[in-house]
Amino acid sequence: MAAAKEDGNDTLDELLKDKARIEELSSDEEEVFKRGNNDAANVGGGVPFPGMDQLKPKRKLEYLPPWLHDASINLFHDDLETPTSEAQQKTRAECLPLLTGEDTQGLELNIYGLPHLRRQKHTDFLRTTFNKLPAPYQVVDASRPWLFYWTVGGLSFLGEDVTQYRERLIETVRPLQNPTGGFGGGHGQYSHCACTYATVLALAAVGGLEVVDRKAMWHWLGTVKQADGGFRMAVGAEEDIRGAYCAMTVITLLNLPFELPAEAPARKAGLDTFTDRLGEWVGRCQTYEGGIAGAPNNEAHGAYAFCALACLSILDVPHKSIPKYLDVQALASCLASLQTMPEGGFAGRTNKLVDACYSHWVGGCWALLQAALSGGSSGRNSVKLDDLWSREGLVRYLLCCCQQPGKKGGMRDKPSTRPDGYHTCYSLAGLSAAQNHYSYSKEGQAVDKQSGRLIAAFHWTAERPTVGEMKALKFDEEDRVGFVHPVFVLPMDVIEATRRQFAESRL
Repeated sequence: MAAAKEDGNDTLDELLKDKARIEELSSDEEEVFKRGNNDAANVGGGVPFPGMDQLKPKRKLEYLPPWLHDASINLFHDDLETPTSEAQQKTRAECLPLLTGEDTQGLELNIYGLPHLRRQKHTDFLRTTFNKLPAPYQVVDASRPWLFYWTVGGLSFLGEDVTQYRERLIETVRPLQNPTGGFGGGHGQYSHCACTYATVLALAAVGGLEVVDRKAMWHWLGTVKQADGGFRMAVGAEEDIRGAYCAMTVITLLNLPFELPAEAPARKAGLDTFTDRLGEWVGRCQTYEGGIAGAPNNEAHGAYAFCALACLSILDVPHKSIPKYLDVQALASCLASLQTMPEGGFAGRTNKLVDACYSHWVGGCWALLQAALSGGSSGRNSVKLDDLWSREGLVRYLLCCCQQPGKKGGMRDKPSTRPDGYHTCYSLAGLSAAQNHYSYSKEGQAVDKQSGRLIAAFHWTAERPTVGEMKALKFDEEDRVGFVHPVFVLPMDVIEATRRQFAESRL
C-alpha cells in the first residue's frame, strides 16, 4: 500500500471510505427492492440467491452514439488473430465500459452522464512538474524544454495564469541557450530545433521571450536550412518535417528576417530565404496513401501531417499554400481513417492503437484542412468537413477514457496507462479542437508589406460552440477548454501578444 500512496493513487482505505455512503434509491430501484428482484433471482427456479435483491443494476446511459451500439461494434468479424488484433481487442475491452457509462471510475458526471473535465485535478497534476522530479525522469534529461512547454501550455489551456512562473522559467532556460544561437535540451548540449521550439513556446506563454538572443537564433537557423528546401533538426542531424515546422514557428513568432544569413550553407545552392524550396520539399513528404511522412519516402504518420499543414500555413495563407503543395483530398481521407472505432480517439498510424496525444496531432489538422478547402473561410458557416471526423467521438474518448481517476489527476494515453505531461497537454489541445470553431480570414496576407514579416499564421479567429452544439457533443461549460491557436498550439491571446511584442523589432 505504501507504493500506491507514493504514486499519488488512492489507498484501499480511502477508496472504501469514499464508497461507503448512503444513496437514495430511484423509483425504479425501489420497486425492484420491494419485489425482491424475484425475476432475476429465479431465472433457473429454486431458492433466490441471497442478497440478489440488493444488487444494483448496471448503469446505462439514456443515449449512446451509433458507433457504440452492439450492432455497429459487431458489424465486422476478422477471424485472423495477430498480436495487433489482440492488442486492439484488449484496448476495446478497456474502453467500452467507460464509453458506455457502465463504469464511471467514480468521477463526477455532467448533465449528460459523461465525466466532467477534472480541471482542478489536471491543474494540480501539471504543477507537480515544477517540483523535484523522481529518478525515472532522468531519461528525459535531454528534453527539459518539452517538460516546460507541456506544463505551462497545459495550464494555460485550462485558463490558469502562468505568468507567475516567468522569472523561474527564464533563469532555468538561460543556461540552455548557446552563444551560437538556439537552445539545447540540457546544460552543455547542442542546439536542437525541437528543444528550441519548445523553449520559445514556453517563454511566450509566460511572457519571457526577451531572454532569447534573436540575432544568434537567426544565424543558427541558417546553419540548419538545407539546399533541398528542408531543415535539419540540428547541425549534422536528421532532416525531417519537424525541423521545418519548428524552425518556421520560431522565425515567425520572433519576427526574424526570412532572408538567409550571408554565411548560410544553403546560399551556395542558390537559396536566398528560409522559405525557398520549402513548400516543394513538404510536398515530397506526402505518401501514396495520402498521409505525410517525416521525410520523403518514409512511412506516413499523424503527427507529421500536423507539422506539414502548420508549416505550410506559416509559409502562406492555407487556402493557397496547402492545395498548392499537397493532395488535400487524399490527406483528409487518410486522416479520417485514423479515427478509431469504437474508442472515438485517433491513432497515429494505420492499424495502430488509439492514443490520446493524437487528439491534437490529428484532431488539430481539421481546422487547417478546413481552411485549405474553403477558400479562406473556415468558420461555422463554411463548407463543412465535420462529416469526415467525429467531434463527439473525440470528446467522449477524452472525457471518459483519458482522465486519471482518484486524487492524482492528469490525462493518459488510454485507460491501461499512467498520466503524464505530454498526454495531458495534447489531450487538452485536442479537446479544444473538437469543442471550438477556428476560422481563417479571407483577407489574410502572407507577408507584411512594410516590415517583410511572415504574417500568414496570424489571421486566425476562434468561436465558442453554441448551446446546441455543446448538447450534441455532450459536454458542459465547465468541461470546455479555452481557445488554442491552430498553428502555434498556444492560447490565442498569447500569440497575439507575441505578434505585437516583435511587430517593430529589427535585428
